[in-house]
Order: sequence, then C-alpha cells, then structure tokens
Amino acid sequence: MTAPSPINRLRPRRSCLAVPGSNPRFLEKAQGLPADQVFLDLEDACAPLAKPEARHTVVKYLNEGDWTGKTRVVRVNDWTTEWTYRDVVTVVEGAGPNLDCIMLPKVQSAEQVVALDLLLTQIEKTMGFEVGRIGIEAQIENAQGLNHVNEIAQASPRLETIIFGPADFMASINMKSLVVGEQPPGYPADAYHYILMKILMAARANDLQAIDGPYLQIRHVDGFREVAGRAAALGFDGKWVLHPGQVEAANEVFSPSQEDYDHAELILDAYEYYTSEAGGKKGSAMLGDEMIDEASRKMALVIAGKGRAAGMTRTSRFEAPEA
Repeated sequence: MTAPSPINRLRPRRSCLAVPGSNPRFLEKAQGLPADQVFLDLEDACAPLAKPEARHTVVKYLNEGDWTGKTRVVRVNDWTTEWTYRDVVTVVEGAGPNLDCIMLPKVQSAEQVVALDLLLTQIEKTMGFEVGRIGIEAQIENAQGLNHVNEIAQASPRLETIIFGPADFMASINMKSLVVGEQPPGYPADAYHYILMKILMAARANDLQAIDGPYLQIRHVDGFREVAGRAAALGFDGKWVLHPGQVEAANEVFSPSQEDYDHAELILDAYEYYTSEAGGKKGSAMLGDEMIDEASRKMALVIAGKGRAAGMTRTSRFEAPEA
C-alpha cells in the first residue's frame, strides 16, 4: 500500500452528482451545476456494450471539461466483473492529473480496496504521477460489505469516503420495498438506522467522510429533503444526487443554518478568549445564558467547519466583556 499522503482528504461533498459516463449531453450539463462532487459513472449507468467506449468518453471530458470547484470522481465497475482493471488503467493513465478519486462499488472486503490501491500506485509510478494523490471512495452495497466495513475503512490511506449504496443493499437483504431510499411498508421504525450508523462509526473512527446514497424519486424533492435530513441529522457529510433538482436541496440540507453557523463561530471565539490570559484562563465560561467548555468547542468546530466549507459568511462577531 502507499505511504500516508499529506493531501487533505476531507473535501466538501454535500451533493455528489451521478453522471452516466456514456452520455456526452449529461457530461456537458453537469459541469455547470453547483454540485460539490461529480462522479462519472462507468458502472450501473452504462450498459455492458457501452462500457469500453464510455471509458474514453470519460477521459475526454475529464481532460477537456471545466470542473472548477468540483471534486472529480469516476466510478469503475466492481472487482467481480471483467471490466474493473481496464476501467482503472484507461481512466487513470488517460486523465490522472484531472482526477481526484476512484469510486469502487460493491466493496465486500478490505482486500478489494488494497487491490485498487496497489493498481493505482503502479499506474502512478509508471506514468510519473504523484503517488498517493488519487483517493478512493468505497461503496457498501450488501451485508458482507457492512459486516466488514470497519476493516474496509482502515484498508488504505487513499480512502476518503464510505458510501451507502441502498438499492443493491436492499436487494441483498431481501428488504420488502421497491422504492429506493424509502422505508419498507410494515416496519414502524427507521429500517436504515443501523446501516447508516455502522457506516458512520467506521468512517469517523478513521477520519473519513460518510455519504448517503441516492433517492430515486427524482422529482419528489420534498421526499429527498426528508431522507437527506435524516442522514444529515446523524452526522453524514452529504448525499448522492441524480437530478439537477436535488443538488440545491442537498447543499442546503448538509450545510448548517446561518443561525447555527454564527453560534458555532461565536463559541469558538469566546472559548479562545476565556481560556487566554486576558480572559482569565478559565476552563469554562458563560456565553449569554449558555455555559461553554472544551466539549462545546469540539462541537462548534464541526458546525463551523461545515459552514466554512460551504462558503458561508458569519453575520455576528464576539465582543469581549469590558473589564
């Protein structure tokens, strides 16, 4: 495996837009949408007969397109197919400098991530690219993958995200539903809570991001907001979007409100002041009616970080009390 890279792996991923790698019209349109991440798909979005040509189409658009401000990802086919190695070799050799991550679907073991890491390293060395710069996103899509998610999350320093793939997962466990992302009928609780929390814990234990999968009723934006809101409430960093109408909703749901962002920044400023010599070197202090301490600072860092990554501007400032 590669040595740990100094590259910042925590890129904004509130909205992760799926784009068929075989569709030039969609590839053109995606460049102008305000998604944090765009992944050009060589897997489910491409028919088997279209996959070989789609590789070259993806290379062309990575090299010639304007993806400014977006994380550029390609989803290859999974290791159980005959397409994976050629997907990786063609795309990375052809467009490696214009590629941020490879997304590996249907990951079931740490060894599958290690294999991709090794292949990427060989290509980078052969082509003279920076070794370790290209990240890996691992998609969990069945029970075996979920059972091994902790090992998967530790498999490579290239890993950036763990992604929930609901459609294949629902099929793999025989869930009684045909609506991807919605609750199955007859179950009164949240059928996805355990899955999402297990992915989230594995991600956070290894300083990775956790991304929720798609909501297939693409014109039902209110339904998308509800499902995305559940993942955001747990602490997920973003969600897949399949339609332009979902992009802004995802960006909004996975960003803090202006009020929460301002409050988080105030906590950070106040804590810095009160723990300083000028503020009395206090371990805890009052900010209005609220007591703040080191735990408050850690919580505020999370919210402030999300707000800064989203480009938010604070509307209030901390003022130290008069002596």
